[in-house]
Amino acid sequence: MNHFKIILTILLLGCIGLTENALAMGTKPNVLLICIDDLRPELNCFGKNYIKSPNIDKLASQGRAFKSHYVQSPTCGASRFTLLTGCYGSSNNGALFNRAKAIKAGKKVPPSMPEWFRKNGYTTVSVGKVSHHPGGRGGKNWNSDSEIEMPDAWDRHLLPVREWQHPRGIMHGLANGEIRVKAGDMDVFQSKEGPDDIYPDGWITDEALKQMDILTEKDPKPFFLAVGLLKPHLPFGAPAKYYAPYKNITLPPTLNPEKPDWKSTWHASGEFMNYNRWGKDPNKDPAFAIDVRKHYAACVSYSDAQVGKILAKLKASGQANNTIIVLWGDHGWNLGEHAIWGKHNLFEEALRSPLIITYPQMKEPGKSTDAVVETLDIFPTLCELTKLPQPDFTAGTSLVPMLKNSEIKGHPAYSYWAKKQSIRTATHRMILYKDGYAELYDHTSKEKESKNISKENPELVKQLSSMIKARL
Repeated sequence: MNHFKIILTILLLGCIGLTENALAMGTKPNVLLICIDDLRPELNCFGKNYIKSPNIDKLASQGRAFKSHYVQSPTCGASRFTLLTGCYGSSNNGALFNRAKAIKAGKKVPPSMPEWFRKNGYTTVSVGKVSHHPGGRGGKNWNSDSEIEMPDAWDRHLLPVREWQHPRGIMHGLANGEIRVKAGDMDVFQSKEGPDDIYPDGWITDEALKQMDILTEKDPKPFFLAVGLLKPHLPFGAPAKYYAPYKNITLPPTLNPEKPDWKSTWHASGEFMNYNRWGKDPNKDPAFAIDVRKHYAACVSYSDAQVGKILAKLKASGQANNTIIVLWGDHGWNLGEHAIWGKHNLFEEALRSPLIITYPQMKEPGKSTDAVVETLDIFPTLCELTKLPQPDFTAGTSLVPMLKNSEIKGHPAYSYWAKKQSIRTATHRMILYKDGYAELYDHTSKEKESKNISKENPELVKQLSSMIKARL
């Protein structure tokens, strides 16, 4: 009899387990998309062991870090256009607003990624900087309800401006409500004592936590929640506690710090140089260059702390086991490589950014991949993971095979900036100019992008040029 009870109990538990699995299979997974502005792969989990990024590191240990992920354009608006539409576009920061104008004019425009999820039964909410303008509106101060950056995309598109007055102020804000009027009057970096909410990302995170409560407690539909953090975008400001771990450390030297002596996409770092630098130039003052890098690192750690709060709230909500998480950097940022302090170029540092994807019961959690992938791939990937219809208007490729097997090879990544186009393969990068001039770099060599080898490799230049022209 006792044996019979044991067997019966096992069978009942098995049936309960099967029922729970069946219910889980019938429930659409949620999506949590975390966008971080100007974040190069300056993270511990991407090999930068001097960086304090424990929360993002933990996320990577639970999912798949794509260490060779590239954006389509090295600027905020154009990169976010490709993320949110799954399509190639221009290198114009106003790409999403131009799309909105086309919609308003009655032109047929494919739905955006959040709109696609919304049409397929999801509640879509955006908090912070997800599209180019934080809060997703236009107008003088980026707060006009008559100028929506992404029509029909979000059930709620939110931004707490607090003492920064308006979204334009919060975008370039420093501590305690300081906003940029003239860049030259605002310090390029800052470290102030106080809690996380003395800077804008603290309030953005608090709003994201409130929205998660609403989505998980009151909304019966699955959610697509996108949270956009501002730092480490210029100016580099973060609470002092995040700067403290870097104050007295020795940073590794900057690779390839010399300005190229060949025709290239080098620029004079105008966005950075316009801020108050106390008369210092990081290309001529090594100590100042180190200070800049340390304050950038502090901003990374500050953003990492916000990510930690968001992930902790998700876990507390009980929805972590039914949520796909994507952490994405909108592009990289040169910290002195090629004597550039900023983005807006087609070198590796501006185009490579972090991408981490996790989902429940994924195989090989914590194993990274070096497969070359691009931002365009995120839209079809999320559709496959959530079993939504695959959009036939997107240009990317689903990354689900790589999420199931980290050894799967990638595909070339294509980028563009200021009428120049780039292709990145597993071994080379080529940048093609309108007049046919090319920069070619061998990433299997020790020189990498410090030596243009295009003249010595005309056949490879021809082959890669054909690939660019066929794709773009």
